Amino acid sequence: MVSRIAQDVQPVVEETRAAAESQVEEIEQLVQAFLLQPVTPEATWQFEKAVENCVRELGRGVLEVVYNRLEADTPDEMPKHVQFEGHQYSRKNEKTNNRHGIGTVFGKIPLVRFSYEPLSAARDEQQQSFSPLERSLGIVEGNASPALAERVGRAAASHTQQELLELLQREHEIGWSTKVLRQVTAAVSQGVAEHLHEAQKEQLLAWLQTADGSKGRHKITLAVGRDGIMLPIRNEKTYKEGAVATVTVYDRCGRRLGTMYLGQMPEAYQATLSEELTRLLAELFAAWDGCWPRLVYITDAGYHPTEYFDQVLSQMEHPRHAGQLLEWTRIVDFYHATEYLAKLAAVLFDDPRAAHAWQRRMRHRLKHEPNAIFRIQHSAAKHHSELKLTKTEEETYRKAYQYLNNQKAYMDYQTYRGLGLPIGSGITEAACKTVFTQRFKESGMSWGIEGGGVILTLRLAMMSQVWEIVYSQYLATRPQPKRVTKTPNCNEPYAKAA
Repeated sequence: MVSRIAQDVQPVVEETRAAAESQVEEIEQLVQAFLLQPVTPEATWQFEKAVENCVRELGRGVLEVVYNRLEADTPDEMPKHVQFEGHQYSRKNEKTNNRHGIGTVFGKIPLVRFSYEPLSAARDEQQQSFSPLERSLGIVEGNASPALAERVGRAAASHTQQELLELLQREHEIGWSTKVLRQVTAAVSQGVAEHLHEAQKEQLLAWLQTADGSKGRHKITLAVGRDGIMLPIRNEKTYKEGAVATVTVYDRCGRRLGTMYLGQMPEAYQATLSEELTRLLAELFAAWDGCWPRLVYITDAGYHPTEYFDQVLSQMEHPRHAGQLLEWTRIVDFYHATEYLAKLAAVLFDDPRAAHAWQRRMRHRLKHEPNAIFRIQHSAAKHHSELKLTKTEEETYRKAYQYLNNQKAYMDYQTYRGLGLPIGSGITEAACKTVFTQRFKESGMSWGIEGGGVILTLRLAMMSQVWEIVYSQYLATRPQPKRVTKTPNCNEPYAKAA
């Protein structure tokens, strides 16, 4: 809604040039001083810092001039009434300052603008007065320009709150309170979240397209994984389990083209993660029109991953063949399986060297030989028959042996490797570390579910390589005020400005 007519442009350009002149002169003086002294590392350091400060001040001055000249100077040139998000507002007759100033990547600038007050119906619904100019500029939470808000979102994904406040002060000369930082971060996260699903689907389709056009002797592969991780939750006596899911595309040579990441703060039955993953896969399969990929589900066979396969994945209908279920190759993570070989070796051999040698042979057999589990069990049972184990050792042996027996249908690693399929869930396990551990489990940290969700969304967008897309879509879809051509009926005075 906010724009200037063509004849107003040139005066603004000239005013901008005038505002920049002092910085240009200062930069010229810095250049001269640098060239007239011996060139040393310290002098170079000081020179670059000084130029950086001038450039920041130049940018701040340019933004201050341009943003403050976007609106007309007199109220009569502005629309009397506007509509915003279904409510009617009326213009105040004088410009006012944004109370805290606007944070930009060059620093904080003042912004003088017209505000609009809610009319009767909007007032009854406790709507606040607002600035159409700030909405047109995309100011986030009344404090941050779109460019600064993006940097805050990116940085919040990997920095603690205190680190981010210090970064804003150091790099942008902006001193926000913790409250303002949280408000801006939450607004960016919420805006990004609204577009994350669609962006992830489109990126997966793009990777599938690339995989379909690749050369190699294998089918293209779509691998799904999920895992859990214990997180410190505020006001909880024990850690609670968060969850991560991954969707990875491999080309015809078995090369990983990319991975999409999903996650959820601790929640009963991990219901939200299951819903989001199911929706992503269902829409992806419905939209994909290329060569059908081999579908792989690879996990450590934990409770939630197994339940999800049994109740959801194994029951999904093929979008191209009505009444036919999708065919999945279910794989137990090879490296998780080898942990049970280590447990068997530890109780079957007193000599650590003998235990290591047996485990190494069984590991090779598991990876390279057909019917490997049968042969491993046979070897373990033979050694077991010759021993008298303690009650604890016997229980360890029984559980490890039983695990291999229960999961053997999903441990045909020789066949999987021959088909060019991944046999390890390292991508998903690494996701637990990169999505959660590196940001959520630093010393002394504890999290609320809502606050953790804010940061989690930002990390998922960054790791899924869709940040630029979702952030631009967030800005493009932010609601804008509209001029009201017909004066609204209003029998009551305007609401008091917030």
